[in-house]
Amino acid sequence: MAHGISANAVSVLGLVLGALAAAAYANWTSWPFAFLGLVFSIGWLIADGLDGMIARATGTASALGRALDGMCDHGVFALIYLVLAFSVGTAEGWALAVGAGVLHAVQSNLYESERARFHRRCKGLAPAAPAPSRNPLVQLYDRVAGSVDRIAFRFDAALAAATDPRAFGEAYGARALGPMRLMRLLTANARVLAIFAACLAADPRLFWWFEIVPLTAVLVIGLAWHRAIESRLLRNAGAATQQLPQSPIQRT
Repeated sequence: MAHGISANAVSVLGLVLGALAAAAYANWTSWPFAFLGLVFSIGWLIADGLDGMIARATGTASALGRALDGMCDHGVFALIYLVLAFSVGTAEGWALAVGAGVLHAVQSNLYESERARFHRRCKGLAPAAPAPSRNPLVQLYDRVAGSVDRIAFRFDAALAAATDPRAFGEAYGARALGPMRLMRLLTANARVLAIFAACLAADPRLFWWFEIVPLTAVLVIGLAWHRAIESRLLRNAGAATQQLPQSPIQRT
């Protein structure tokens, strides 16, 4: 706890600021409310960054806090999507909102998995299992958030078995920087700006289409690019191993 404020309290504060942003966007037809929605959204983003910093600085990170942070993030966007869908009030609007919301959840979870994996691998560290929890919501969140970890297992296994994991991780990091930069478009920052721009343009549907088409394309390209880099490094590592001189015992 820092200055009497816990990380979980900051997460909840972020949820409140996000709810205020949604309330402002309910009146998106008036540009001052659109600007107010942007201001509250920025406040929520700040709170979203602070909760993790407080948890790490005070050593109070927990499985529940990690899940609470993730669910608050998704909850804010879900609330904004619902408010905008109500304000549009058409079947098309609801269909776009639901489709964009589902894709948003997928995009965010996969991006966060990729980002965490990238930073861990650059340090030459093998994956660590999350702290076990009996909370069913935490278990569900970890299962979804860690889905790509299972796909990328081959590279993580090679990293753990490398003679110099740090050097192997640095070689990976230099190559994987490109897809990670591309996938930054999947952060909450980009979506907050896109929501504001769509409301200022007097058509929230523009944001949902942005979520459905361009951001989905960014996710697919980023994941494919990342997996291709892993495969290339694994092939190179395998070729280098085969070229090593064999001992007399191995040659017999």
